Amino acid sequence: MLTLYAVSDSIGETAELVARSVASQFPGSVIIKRMPYIKTADDVNKFINKIDTNSKAMVISTIIMIDVKEFLVQRCVEKGIFVSNVLGPGIGLASKLLDKQPEYIPGAIWNMDNEYYKRIEAMEFAIHYDDSQDYNGIVHADVVLIGVSRTSKTPLCMYLANKGIKAINLPLVPEVPVPEELYNIPGRRIIGLTINPFELIEIRKHRMDKFNGLNSGFQYANDARILDELDYAEKIMKKTRCLIIDVTKRAIEDTALIIMKSIK
Repeated sequence: MLTLYAVSDSIGETAELVARSVASQFPGSVIIKRMPYIKTADDVNKFINKIDTNSKAMVISTIIMIDVKEFLVQRCVEKGIFVSNVLGPGIGLASKLLDKQPEYIPGAIWNMDNEYYKRIEAMEFAIHYDDSQDYNGIVHADVVLIGVSRTSKTPLCMYLANKGIKAINLPLVPEVPVPEELYNIPGRRIIGLTINPFELIEIRKHRMDKFNGLNSGFQYANDARILDELDYAEKIMKKTRCLIIDVTKRAIEDTALIIMKSIK
């Protein structure tokens, strides 16, 4: 078994991706360990000292800083560990062609700035409040998606979160009162999602088929029940004066684009 260390002076995404590409050619024979934020000689020493030289080990590095990169190579050679810096040749060639020195910025490819952390925060927000009974997130959301079950609320929230938009979804069910918090935010921050009833019936029936032994009296895919739900949802949407989007046969990306333009 070979242990492949993905070493980086940033988060290590690139190094791990390369390591996984290598490991994919040797199924079941490679273990991958990500080692992020190796930024100093001390970090290198601590990492190297943990490696068991009696086992097969290899280092794939994306370290940018020259002194740390060279020290890592030196320590690997001393301990008989194979090491490859996958960014070195490409950066060196680009430097020659451009006749320009690289800036050697760790993690530059991931742009670890406010936008990055904003996306992470939005993802955590979407996960925490997904179909939640905790309505405190409504007032903190950039956008609130409302609609009946199976109108793509959750995947839309996750897509928007990846754009740095804090989205929360609120399922509309006739038997469950709408939280007052919904009426305490501007209608422009609310998006109503609707769908053709015939399409929704097919979607729900298909979903029910996945659950064998479900009570035949279950109303989830009942035609009349679905019409009642859509009617109830329409009344709530009109009351909030929100933008209503028909998601029938519409791709998630298309719906998200409409939402992003709406909330600017």
